[in-house]
Order: sequence, then structure tokens, then C-alpha cells
Amino acid sequence: MAEQDIKTVEIKLESFFTKVLSMIGKVTDQQIADSLKKSQQTVAVAESVTGGMLASRLTNPAGSSEYFIGGIVCYHPRIKALEVGVPASLINQHGVVSKEVALSLAEKIRAKYKTDIGISTTGVAGPGPIPPAPVGRVYIALASNKETEWKELNLQGSRYEIREKAAQSAMGLLWLHLGGDEILK
Repeated sequence: MAEQDIKTVEIKLESFFTKVLSMIGKVTDQQIADSLKKSQQTVAVAESVTGGMLASRLTNPAGSSEYFIGGIVCYHPRIKALEVGVPASLINQHGVVSKEVALSLAEKIRAKYKTDIGISTTGVAGPGPIPPAPVGRVYIALASNKETEWKELNLQGSRYEIREKAAQSAMGLLWLHLGGDEILK
């Protein structure tokens, strides 16, 4: 795998981020693909802030159709509701940039595509905020038959850098879910 295919994350120390940061230079998209294939798990994505970057990362390796079922870029709130199935009332109550919406996106995309894992991203890449969320606020979520979890990120950088870091963090969350932190030890 080429060096440019290894995505990095620049996030302050927290348990999750420490693990993601420890993967820099050690984990590639191919390794995540191999882990999904080995465990025979399938994945679908619902992306807002990352606009398809996560799906692109997951489909970079050859043979990705073995584990990647599909995804929806649900940038507009209407698409989150109509195409993914997030209740409009949830969006109205918590806003599109919230853990509640991220969790619902992950759960609904998993159910819609009948996959083992659903992953979602929602956030504000800028240049302006989406009140009450500031620029750089991102939520990622992962739903599986074992667990549903979410992470709040407060990222810095350009619009592109925020989106890249969000996609990397979602890949990191998937890697940890697959037991990747144990593989690296």
C-alpha cells in the first residue's frame, strides 16, 4: 500500500484518539478490508460531512464488494429522513449535527442494507457553523449486532482537513470495532 493511502489524524489525547493515532503508519485501508473479509462482516455507510470519503476509503482495496454493500451520501436533512429513515422529529429536536442523529443514521443504514455494521458521519466542516454546532464538530457512529457507539470530535483545519479527519476517525472506529487495537499489540 502506498504511503499516500495511509490517512492520518491529528487529534488531542483521549482514549479513542490515542488508539487511532497509534494506527498511523501501521494500519491501511487494505488491513481493514482484510479484517472485514476474514470476519465475514458486511458494512454500509450513511455519510453527511464526509460526502462519500468513507465509502471511497472502504472501496479502495480490490475485492471490496465482499464486505462493502453500499452507502448513502445524505447531506441534506430531507435525505437523512427520506432515504435513510431518520425520524424528522429527531432531526428537529436535536439538529443534524448531534449524537442522536449520528446513532440513528448508523442504525438505520445497517437495517436498510441488512449489513453487520452501519457507520455514519455528520458534522460541520465550515466555513460557517450550524448553530449550535461550531465548525469542526463532528459525530461518528457505528452500529452492529453487538453494540452501538458514537464519538464526538472537535476537529481543526480547513474544510477538506476536517472532512479527511472525520473519515479517518470513522475508519479508526471501525478498526477498533473489528479488534484492531488487539491486533496492533
